[in-house]
Amino acid sequence: MKTLVVGAGVVGVTTAWFLAKRGHQVEVIDRDSSSGLGASYANGGQISVSQAEPWSNPGAPLKVLKWLGREDAPLLFRMRADLKQWSWGLRFLLECFPSKTRQNMLDILRLGIYSRQCLQELRQSEGLEYHQVTKGILQIHTDESEFAAANLRLTSLLEYGLDMSVCAADELVRIEPALRQSTVPIVGATYAADDESGDAHVFTRELEEACKRRYDVTFSYDTAAIGFLGSNDSIGGIRTRNKEGEVAVKVADAYVIATGSVTDDVLRPLGLRVPIFPVKGYSLTVPVIDPSLAPQVCITDENGKVAMSRLGNFLRLAGTAELNGYDVSINEARCAGIVNRVKKLFPRGMDYENARKWAGLRPMTPSSVPLIGRTEFGNLFINAGHGTLGWTLSCGSGSAIADIVSGIKPEINFSFL
Repeated sequence: MKTLVVGAGVVGVTTAWFLAKRGHQVEVIDRDSSSGLGASYANGGQISVSQAEPWSNPGAPLKVLKWLGREDAPLLFRMRADLKQWSWGLRFLLECFPSKTRQNMLDILRLGIYSRQCLQELRQSEGLEYHQVTKGILQIHTDESEFAAANLRLTSLLEYGLDMSVCAADELVRIEPALRQSTVPIVGATYAADDESGDAHVFTRELEEACKRRYDVTFSYDTAAIGFLGSNDSIGGIRTRNKEGEVAVKVADAYVIATGSVTDDVLRPLGLRVPIFPVKGYSLTVPVIDPSLAPQVCITDENGKVAMSRLGNFLRLAGTAELNGYDVSINEARCAGIVNRVKKLFPRGMDYENARKWAGLRPMTPSSVPLIGRTEFGNLFINAGHGTLGWTLSCGSGSAIADIVSGIKPEINFSFL
């Protein structure tokens, strides 16, 4: 059947691919001028199944309070007269109970393992190249108590099929020799050997071309969804507006909303409210000037809350979270905080002065679990709210929603809508 996907980020394009693979006639629309220009454009680059613990966990409320007022805090809650923000924050706190955290983590973990498998199969079948590195992810710790807590979480992750191990100091340097130059004492690390990294924007563009080449998927840009037509239980069409202001109606048999941070705004005309809020994250893309001193393995600095991914001749640094509505302006203090932390780990080998700065909006749910499945309208579906793990979960959620639209039971155990 004919299926319309709204949103051409990494989640929307993977959704289009798997729908087309299952025999659907697919069109993708996006308000931007090309694919992958939102949260997919310059994210951290990690396929980090090992980082399945949700933001809403028992330790989060105390950390948020501790960081209040710090401009360089890893998580910054800018208080606004915004009912939606406060409602989201309250739901976030309710998700911090241990039982909730465990269930949410298992949902994310199961989807992540499945998604990584889907990505690997897709990469091999289509010969996609996007600066991928398949050397695992190191999660380093500079705080003894947090490292001990990470080891406790590791037990739960191992029970559910994640390949992850604890690294001693000598093993850590063997995996990533560039850490020898670190001026920060690293007390320990965990290593997820099966995790990966790569450029999500390049992947999205490559997959778009594969969609066109193999399945004749149509992509329509500068086309914003502005409303819906239909009855109480079914969608009859989506009203769109192009950059010239012309209004048209797109008609399909099924509709998938993959619009990231603006999903709640898109669906409100239907009376649907979804708990997805934009959380701003920053990244810097730094030229590598001495490859022998730059990391090859993807690294997460757990205490500095910074991710580092090698993307060809560049190192992508990403981190911090800021609840500040839809603002995407660059805060120099927060960018400086990321650079200063990474410089302590890798003082040489990179041209930090010529870093390209970027800020984007992560579509976060209070639980960190994405919303995937059918709405109360029989032919309207959602695939959104992936937060910091959009790149990690994109292929798995795209495959699962394609199954659901096709009337097939998905392969994984997940809390689908």
